[in-house]
Amino acid sequence: MGIGALLLSAGCVTRGVHEGVLEERDALRSETNLLRDRVRLLEASNESLSNERVELISEVEDLGTEREKLAASVEELRVTRDELQQSLAMTSSQLAARNAEVQQLRETYDGLVSDLQSEVASGRVQIEQLRDGLNVKLSQAVLFPSGSAELSGEGAEVLGKVAHRLLELPHRILVQGHTDDVPISGKLAQRYPSNWELAGARAARVVRILAERGVPGERLSAVSLADTQPVAPNETPEGRAANRRIEILLLPAHGTAAPPPERSEPTAAASPAGE
Repeated sequence: MGIGALLLSAGCVTRGVHEGVLEERDALRSETNLLRDRVRLLEASNESLSNERVELISEVEDLGTEREKLAASVEELRVTRDELQQSLAMTSSQLAARNAEVQQLRETYDGLVSDLQSEVASGRVQIEQLRDGLNVKLSQAVLFPSGSAELSGEGAEVLGKVAHRLLELPHRILVQGHTDDVPISGKLAQRYPSNWELAGARAARVVRILAERGVPGERLSAVSLADTQPVAPNETPEGRAANRRIEILLLPAHGTAAPPPERSEPTAAASPAGE
């Protein structure tokens, strides 16, 4: 073979190899580009997943905080529920006790009206049911001789009936002495310088009789009001007679002592016949 033929043959081989290398290069570039695109997609996906992960972590933390708040709220509601249940139980218990007390007062009222029927009918005794107790008004005429603090026989009998009805009650008992506005005079003034002393002595005498008949002393107290709380004008004999009285007040067992309780609206007060 001649030299020309050899050169031609060598040139063809070199061109074929060259073209093959070029094709391989182009293929590699294309594959590289594809790989780069996939890497970018993967990086973008990874970044998106990272962002979602951060958001999820934040949401989980928020949910944790919300759960803690809800748990605290649930606990507060449980405490409130328990307190309301206790309050309801106490209220029910107090209501039951109050109903029992009202019933007991009503029975005492009815018993006193029955026991003192003739005195109530004559107007010498009045029995009034109050909001939280009773008020038994006894005229001086049924208890004491005029100008005296010594009980009459009738007075001792009446107070015995009253004491019998008060024994079972838990109430405090306040005995008030009242007079008319006529000043003490003559020899009587040596023993009772004023209506204060006379009213106080009468109230104390009533307290002593109640105690002797079994009413516990710690429930008893006496006070003199003299002529400061009239129930009728002192200008007439009838008015003065109405003002000369003893009032036996039943007060709630617990509470501050002293002034006469406000009257409730009349419930079933016994009054003199004809009124």
